[in-house]
Amino acid sequence: MSGSGAPGPGAAPCRFAHYFVLCGIDAESGLEPDELAGENFDQSPLRRTFKSKVLAHYPQNIEWNPFDQDAVNMLCMPKGLSFRTQADNRDPQLHSFIITREDGSRTYGFVLTFYEEVTSKQICTAMQTLYQMHNAEQYSSVCASSSCSMDSLASSIDEGDATSLAKLQRYNSYDISRDTLYVSKCICLITPLPFMQACKKFLIQLYKAVTSQQPPPLPLESYIHNILYEVPLPPPGRSLKFYGVYEPIICQRPGPNELPLSDYPLREVFELLGLENLVQVFTCVLLEMQILLYSQDYQRLMTVAEGITTLLFPFQWQHVYVPILPASLLHFLDAPVPYLMGLQSKEGTDRSKLELPQEANLCFVDIDNHFIELPEEFPQFPNKLEFIQEISEVLLQFGIPPEGNLHCSDSATKLKNLVLSDLVNDKKNGNIPSNALNMYELLKGNETIARLQALAKRTGVTMEKITTPLTEKEKDGKLSCEELELRDYKLNVQLREVFANRFTQMFADYEAFVIQAAPDMESWLTNREQMQNFDKASFLSDQPEPYLPFLSHFIETQMFATFIDNKIISQWEEKDPFLRVFDSRIEKIKLYNVRAPALRTSNYQKCSTLKEAAQSIEQRLMKIDHTAIHPHLLDMKIGQGKYEQGFFPKLQSDVLATGPTNNNRWASRSTTTQRRKDRLRQHSEHIGLDNDLREKYMQEARSLGKNLRQPKLSDLSPAVIAQTNWKFVEGLLKECRMKTKRMLVEKMGHEAVELGHGEANITGLEENTLIASLCDLLERIWSHGLQVKQGKSALWSHLLQYQEREEKQEHSAESPVAVGTERRKSDTGITLPTLRVSLIQDMRHVQNMSEIKTDVGRARAWIRLSLEKKLLSQHLKQLLSNQALAKKLYKRYAFLRCEEEREQFLYHLLSLNAVDYFCFTSVFTTIMIPYRSVIIPIKKLSNAITTSNPWICVSGELGDTGVMQIPKNHLEMTFECQNLGKLTTVQIGHDNSGLLAKWLVDCVMVRNEITGHTYKFPCGRWLGKGVDDGSLERILIGELVSSTSDEELGKQCRTPPQQKSPTVARRLSITSLTGRNTKPNAGQIQEGIGEAVNNIVKHFHKPEKERGSLTILLCGENGLVAALEQVFHHGFKSARIFHKNVFIWDFIEKAVAYFETSDQIGDNEEALLLQRSSCKTFCHYVNAINTAPRNIGKDGKFQILVCLGTRDHLLSQWIPLLAECPPITRMYEENALLRDRMTVNSLIRVLQTLQDFNIILEGSLIKGVDV
Repeated sequence: MSGSGAPGPGAAPCRFAHYFVLCGIDAESGLEPDELAGENFDQSPLRRTFKSKVLAHYPQNIEWNPFDQDAVNMLCMPKGLSFRTQADNRDPQLHSFIITREDGSRTYGFVLTFYEEVTSKQICTAMQTLYQMHNAEQYSSVCASSSCSMDSLASSIDEGDATSLAKLQRYNSYDISRDTLYVSKCICLITPLPFMQACKKFLIQLYKAVTSQQPPPLPLESYIHNILYEVPLPPPGRSLKFYGVYEPIICQRPGPNELPLSDYPLREVFELLGLENLVQVFTCVLLEMQILLYSQDYQRLMTVAEGITTLLFPFQWQHVYVPILPASLLHFLDAPVPYLMGLQSKEGTDRSKLELPQEANLCFVDIDNHFIELPEEFPQFPNKLEFIQEISEVLLQFGIPPEGNLHCSDSATKLKNLVLSDLVNDKKNGNIPSNALNMYELLKGNETIARLQALAKRTGVTMEKITTPLTEKEKDGKLSCEELELRDYKLNVQLREVFANRFTQMFADYEAFVIQAAPDMESWLTNREQMQNFDKASFLSDQPEPYLPFLSHFIETQMFATFIDNKIISQWEEKDPFLRVFDSRIEKIKLYNVRAPALRTSNYQKCSTLKEAAQSIEQRLMKIDHTAIHPHLLDMKIGQGKYEQGFFPKLQSDVLATGPTNNNRWASRSTTTQRRKDRLRQHSEHIGLDNDLREKYMQEARSLGKNLRQPKLSDLSPAVIAQTNWKFVEGLLKECRMKTKRMLVEKMGHEAVELGHGEANITGLEENTLIASLCDLLERIWSHGLQVKQGKSALWSHLLQYQEREEKQEHSAESPVAVGTERRKSDTGITLPTLRVSLIQDMRHVQNMSEIKTDVGRARAWIRLSLEKKLLSQHLKQLLSNQALAKKLYKRYAFLRCEEEREQFLYHLLSLNAVDYFCFTSVFTTIMIPYRSVIIPIKKLSNAITTSNPWICVSGELGDTGVMQIPKNHLEMTFECQNLGKLTTVQIGHDNSGLLAKWLVDCVMVRNEITGHTYKFPCGRWLGKGVDDGSLERILIGELVSSTSDEELGKQCRTPPQQKSPTVARRLSITSLTGRNTKPNAGQIQEGIGEAVNNIVKHFHKPEKERGSLTILLCGENGLVAALEQVFHHGFKSARIFHKNVFIWDFIEKAVAYFETSDQIGDNEEALLLQRSSCKTFCHYVNAINTAPRNIGKDGKFQILVCLGTRDHLLSQWIPLLAECPPITRMYEENALLRDRMTVNSLIRVLQTLQDFNIILEGSLIKGVDV
C-alpha cells in the first residue's frame, strides 16, 4: 500500500497502528529446525525450536515505515515455534519488542502468543517420528553413562530418582494416538508509539473472540481494519477512545510540555529489581556501560529496558539497544561498545553457565532472581541516599515495597488470570472447579519442573495470596481494572517526575557552557568532529564537590554529547521534543528562583510537581477528548471469515490491504500541521542564513520597543533612571550583600583562624557552590542594561574590550611601569621580586589555559583567580574606572552606571579579602603553573655561597616536583610544573662536596607566579657535616605569607635569628613568644603540649573537606613536635660537653643502648611483657630512622620519631620508658619535667587522646624510613 488508498501524505504517520501481523507455522514447509536458535538436539522434540514464518501482514507496505519481514518474524517469535501437548501449560503470553531504524527512530511491536491445535496430520506424524528417534538415543545414553544430560531440565533432577525419570518421560513425550499437539501462533500490532496498555487490551480481546464459544459480533477483519485505518493517534495532550471486540479502549498522550509518552509500568520494574538495584543499574546506563538484562520472560526484559531508558529523560540512550536479543543474534554480545540488551535465559540454566565475552565493564541484571552484578568501580549517583528516599516515598504511597517484590509483578500472571477467569466463566472445563483449575494452571505455569515439588509444598499459602484478591476484584468488575490502570499511570508519571527533577536541578545552568562557535548549520556539521561543544572544565568548576566523580564521567558520554548537539542544532532547526520540555522546565525553575533567589547549593531539592503531573493524566482518562469510528461491517465476500472456535481465521486480505478513501476527518488536520511545520522550518532556515543580521535586527526591534514604552528615559538624569530602575538595582545589590556575607560567615564560622595556621579552610562543597553563585550574580550584574549583547558572558566581553584599549595605550606609551619593578628587585639584596598587580596579566593567565573553551568559563576562571589573589574588588574597580568604555557598553540606567550602588557593590566584594580562598588552585588541578623559589642564606656569617651541589624538592597537597638541582651559585630559580595545590613542605639539601660544604640557610621562599601565593619555609640551621646536628638535608614546613607583609618579609629574612636552636618551629615560637634568650617555663611548656594535641583533635572533628594541613599541626610552629621538644629540652644538662653539642637524639640513642643491653625488672609478669614489647618497638623505630638512606640530622630524626610515634599511637607507651631509664639521671637536672612523675603522667594522658585517630603522614616527612 504505497499511499494510494491513504488519505494524503501527511495523514499516514497519524495512524494508531501501522501493521497487523500474524506469525506461526507454515503448513506447507512443515517442521524446520531453527539452527540459529542454538544447539538443541539433545533436548526432547517438544522443547526444541522450529522456524516460524510471517503468515500474513496488513497492509503490504507503508513508505515511511517499510515492513521488515525477517526482523518482525525474529522478534515476534524470538525462540521460533514451540510445541505443547494437552498436558503442558498453554497460557497465552504477551510481550513487546522494539525496532530501531538506522536514523534512530523507533517502532514498537506488541505480540500475543497463544497455542492452536495442530490439524495437519503430516506435522503430527513428524513429531511422533522425532520422539521415537529421541527416545532411542536417550535410553542408549542413559545406559552408557549415569550423568545423562537428557535435557536442560533433566540435569536439575535427581538422577537416582526413578520416579522423577518416569515423570520426565510423561511430561516430555508425545504419542499421536493419546496426545493432542498444539503449536504457538502470534498476533502482533506494530505501532509508531508505545501504547502498550491499549495494544495489549486490543490483542487480548481479539484472542478472546477466537477462543470463546460465541462468534464475535463482527468478523475479525472489521476490528483489524478499524485499528489499522480508522483509529488515529491521539493528538498531544489528548485522550482517545476506540473500540475493541468487546469493550472500548482508552489511550492518552502527554501534552507538549509533559514528559514524553511511556506506557510500560514502572511499578513492575521496581518490583522486579528493587529500588536500590534499579538506581545502580540506572547509574550504569547513564555512564554508558554495557548492560545485559537476563530473564526467562520476554516482557520482563522489555519492561525493564524501556522503564530504565524512560527514566533517562532528557537524555536518550545512543548505543546498541536490543531489549530482546533473538537467539540468532547472540554474537551481538561481543560488541566492544556500550549496549543495553536483553537475553532470554533458558529454563534451568544459571548465570555461571553463561559465557560473556567481556565483563569488566558489564552490568549484569538477573531480573528473575532479583540480583545484579555491577562493574568494579563506578561513581555513585549524586545525592543517592536522598534520591532513593524520595523515590521510596512515592512507591510507598502506592503500596509498593522499595526493596521490590518479585512474586507479584509477573505481567504474565495478570494475563493468565484474565484468560483463566474467561475459561471458568465459559464453563468449558466444567469438570474442574475454578479454584482447582487455578492451582493446577499455576503449578504448570512455573516452568521449571525441577522446582515443582518444592512449590507444591507451599501452594496452600501461595494460592490463597493469589486467588482471593482476584475473586474480590472480579466482584467489582471493570472498575478495579481501570482503577489499577490509573494507579499505574499516576505512579509512572510521578516516578518519572522525580527522576526528571534530579536532572533539571543538576543541569539548570547547562546552557551557559554550551559552545556555539559555528555561524550556520552546514559549517557546524562539517566541522562537528573537531569542535568542542561544551565547556567541561568550567562547568565542573561550578559543581558541588560530591557531584564531581559522577558528573566528570557523565559529561563525557555520548548521550550528553548528543543532548548538547541537539541544543546547538536548535538554533537552526525545530527543537528536539525532549530538549524543548527540559528547557521549559529549567525556565520554570529560573522564574521561580528570581522571585525567591535560592543560593546554588548541593542541598537536595525534592520534586514539587508530582500532584499536577498525576492530575493531568487523570483528567485526560476521565474526560475523553476524541472517539474513533466504530468498527463496522466491511465489503466482504460471503462465507469468508467463518468462525471456528480456538482457531484464528484466515483473514480476507483484499479488505485489509488498503484503508477507506473517504476518511479525511483527521487526515486534513494533520496535513495542515505538517504544512505549518514546513513553513516554520523554511522560515527558520531563512533566518539562520544570516545570524548576525538577525541578531542586529532583534536588537533594533528590542530597543525600538523600549523607546516606545519609555519615551522620556533618554532625557532623565542617572538618579531618576536609578529610581525608575530601582527594583533591579536594589535587588542585585541586596543579593550581593547576602552572598558576600554568606561567603564570609561560611569561611570564618569554621573558626576564625584555623588552628595555628593562617587560613580557615572550607574547600569543596559549599565553597564551590557559593563561588559559582557569586559568578552567576556578577554575570547578571554585567548583563543589566547592556547596549548590545556580545558573546555569552557580558563580564568577559567587557574585560576583552578593556584589554584591547589598554594594550593599545601600552604600545603607544611603551609601558614604563615594568622597569620600575625590575629595579626594586635588585636594590634590596636577595628576596623575591614583587609580583606586579595587573588585571590584564590575570586575563592573560586565563587566556593561556587551554582547558577552558567558553567565554563564560573564562570569566569564571578570572573571577576565581581574582578572588584567590584578593584582587576581585580592586580589579573590577579598575575595569569600571574606564568610564568612556562603560558609557559605550551600558545604558544610563544600568546597575554599573549607578555610582552609589556600584561603590557599595565593590565595597561588599572588598569584604571577601578578609578570608583566604583557594578557589582557583583547588579547581584547575591539571594546569601547568610557573613557580619561583628563592633560598635566603643568613648573611652575617657570609657563607652565602656553597661549593657543594644543592637540591630542592617542593611538595604540595596535589603532588611534588621531584628532586631539582639548583644551578651552582644561584639562589633563585623558576620552574614550571603541574599545579601542586597548597604547598606543604620543602626538602632542601646538598651533596657535601667541595671546600665550602657548609651552608647556613635562613629560609626558602616559593611563590605561585599565577596566584601570587607565597610560602615561607623557615630553616635557620646549617646544612653540613660536622656542624650543627650534622644534617645534609632538612624538611621545612611551609606557611602561607600574607600578601600585605611583603616589605617586612624582606627585612625579616635578612636579620639572623637571635637564638640558635634545634628547629625553626622552636626558634620562632621562643623568640616571638617570650622575647630574647628566655626559655619558656614549665607551665608554658605544658600549655603548649595541650594546645598542640587539642589542635590535632579539632582537626579530626571537622568534616574531611574542611580540614587543613595535618603536617603543620605536627611539625609546624606550635606543632606537636615543637611542643615535645620543649618538654625534652626542659632541664636538659648544659648543651655543650667538651665543646660538643648534645642533642635530644643523643639521649634517645643512650636510652636505646640501655634497653638493648639490660633486662628490666617489673612488678608483675604482665607489666613486664608490655614494657618489653614497648622497648622492642621503640628500639626498632630508632634503629630504622638511624639506618634510613638519608642525610638527616639529629633534630630531623627526632621529628621523624615523633611523627611515626603519633601515627602508630605509640608515644604514650614510649614516654614512661624514657622517663624511667637510667640515662635520664645523667642527662637531666633534678627539676626537669621528664623527671617529675605527675607531669609525665599528665603528658601520657594528653597523648592518649590521639589514639582514636587515623593519622596519615605526608610522604616527604618519612621518606626512606622503613619500620
